[in-house]
Amino acid sequence: MKEDFLHKKLEERKAAGAYRSLKLTEGMVDFCSNDYLGIATNNLIKPDQNLKHGSAGSRLLAGNYALIENAEKQLATFHEAEAALIFNSGFDANLGLLSSIAQKGDTIIYDALSHASIRDGLRLSFANSFSFAHNDMADLEKKLSLAKGNIFMVTETVFSMDGDLAPMHTLVSLCDRFNANLIVDEAHAIGVIGDRGEGLSQHTQLHQHCFARVYTFGKAMGIHGSAIVGSEALKNYLVNYARSLIYTTALPEAAVNAIQKSYELIPSLHKERMHLKELIAQFQHAPIRYTKMQSATAIQGVIVPGNEAVKEVAAQLQQNNFDIRPILYPTVPKGEERLRIVLHAFNTREEVEKLVECLSD
Repeated sequence: MKEDFLHKKLEERKAAGAYRSLKLTEGMVDFCSNDYLGIATNNLIKPDQNLKHGSAGSRLLAGNYALIENAEKQLATFHEAEAALIFNSGFDANLGLLSSIAQKGDTIIYDALSHASIRDGLRLSFANSFSFAHNDMADLEKKLSLAKGNIFMVTETVFSMDGDLAPMHTLVSLCDRFNANLIVDEAHAIGVIGDRGEGLSQHTQLHQHCFARVYTFGKAMGIHGSAIVGSEALKNYLVNYARSLIYTTALPEAAVNAIQKSYELIPSLHKERMHLKELIAQFQHAPIRYTKMQSATAIQGVIVPGNEAVKEVAAQLQQNNFDIRPILYPTVPKGEERLRIVLHAFNTREEVEKLVECLSD
């Protein structure tokens, strides 16, 4: 088998200092994972016994069953929506939604820092798509004023690499003004934002202004899967047109039961959310030798420009038993390479203090 083209591309990535590989980091202090509340780390979700670990088909064939429909009703109630539709992952949800919802002649406008799953969904869409500068409402207004057809505006509510929040009130105002359909990805907000962990759009009481909301369960929820919530018409549309739902085997009963249990658990985790806020404040107020991004969320970015430079700093932290990974170009723009430090409810003030000391030397 001729694989020269594979080796060529891999060598190009190595030459750019952007080569990736899989690693095991057992036993290190976790400042890396998206398990913000410690649900996965502390094994807080225990699915009921004797549930199936296979669904035997897609939702439209053999893979639909009462438990998954009951879970969707539970999610719709929690998120104050008409309907919810469960997908196998947040990537699948964004891919299915954004590739199918807009038609030729329509316009999708998205924040420039939107997740890769959003961008891949847009690549598969027949609509025209344009980015606006990150959280730049003047640039968004300009793009909205030029949009044609049905207009969709897409953003994350908590951005996965910067940790900052979308300006929901201004977004809603602009979408109302230009008759645009607002789509929000709540992947890094669900579980941690709001008194019950309901996410940013509900916390700001602007969720009814959203055309669609995407909730991913692999972060603070500590499980697997995702859901899109919105109107009953949206759900029916996705059942008919979202290829990442139609042509994949459905989640099994054990996974869906875990979703139900996580939704029952997260409203009660007040102490965990409060402790997490305290750690965030501790890190934000601590002086370090590198540029620290402003973030009120668990995602804390520390800028170390250059792939080789940020990898070196990450390696030093790993030698001090901290599981912290470098985020390299092209995942982030050149010159904005960073340490993506993630704080958790199970981290201690002492661990954060030691981390700050290492970043201050």
